[in-house]
Amino acid sequence: MENRFKSSIIIGIAIIVTAFILGQSFKKRNENLDSISVIGLGTKDFVSDEMLWSGSFTANRMDIKTAYGKIISDQKIVSNFFISKGFKPNEFTFGAVNFQKKFREIRTVNAENGYVNSEQVFNGYEATQSISFSAKKNPQLMKRIEEVSSKTSELINSGIELTSNSIQYTYSNLPSLKQSLIENATRDANERANKIVKTANGDLGKLKGANMGVFQITGQGSTEEDSYGGNNDTFSKNKTARITVRLEYNLD
Repeated sequence: MENRFKSSIIIGIAIIVTAFILGQSFKKRNENLDSISVIGLGTKDFVSDEMLWSGSFTANRMDIKTAYGKIISDQKIVSNFFISKGFKPNEFTFGAVNFQKKFREIRTVNAENGYVNSEQVFNGYEATQSISFSAKKNPQLMKRIEEVSSKTSELINSGIELTSNSIQYTYSNLPSLKQSLIENATRDANERANKIVKTANGDLGKLKGANMGVFQITGQGSTEEDSYGGNNDTFSKNKTARITVRLEYNLD
C-alpha cells in the first residue's frame, strides 16, 4: 500500500514537470510565431578623396659604398624628373636606402661521378630606395599623381627603372559614412517590416532585437561577393559602401 502511494506521488510529479516543459515549449513556439524578422540595406556610392602611390628604384654594385653613391645619384635624377612634371619637392618623399647582399649560383659537374655541385657566391650589393606621393582632399594633386604614374617609363632614358606600385584609394570620413549607412539600413528594415505587416492586415509591435552586418566597401559595379570579415577595396577610386541591419519586431 505504501509503495503504491509513493508511486502515485512520483507519477503525479512527473505529470506536473512534463506539463511545465510542454507549456514552456508551446510558449516559446508562440513567441516565435508572434514576431517578424527583416533585413534592411544601406548603400551609397562615393568617390575616394585620399590616395597613396609609391614606386622604387635600385642600384647594383659590388661594394656597398659605390651602391650607395649610385642610388643617391639616381635619386637626384628621379627628383628632377617629377619636378619637371610640375611637382614641388614637398609633394613627394624618398624613403630610407635599404641594402641587400646578392648571391649567384655556380654549378659544377664532378667528372668522376657526374654529380652536380652548386655554390652560392657573393655577387655584390643591391641598394633600393622608394618614393611616395600622397594626396588628401586635393582633387588637382590626385589627378596629377594619376597622370604621372603612367609616365615613369620615361626614366629608362636616364638608365633608371622605377618599379611602380598600384595606387591606393581611401576615404577620409569613413566613420560618418558608416553611421549614415546604419541609419539608412535601419530605416529600410523598418519600412519593410511595416509593409509586410500591413499587407497581412497585422500590427507591428515593439522592437525585439537588432543586429548589424559587416561593413563592405567594393568598387562601383563590382560583382565581388560580400566577405564574412568585410571588404575594403583600395584599388578603385569610385566605390560603393553597404551594410545590412536585421530587425526583429513583436506582432500585436
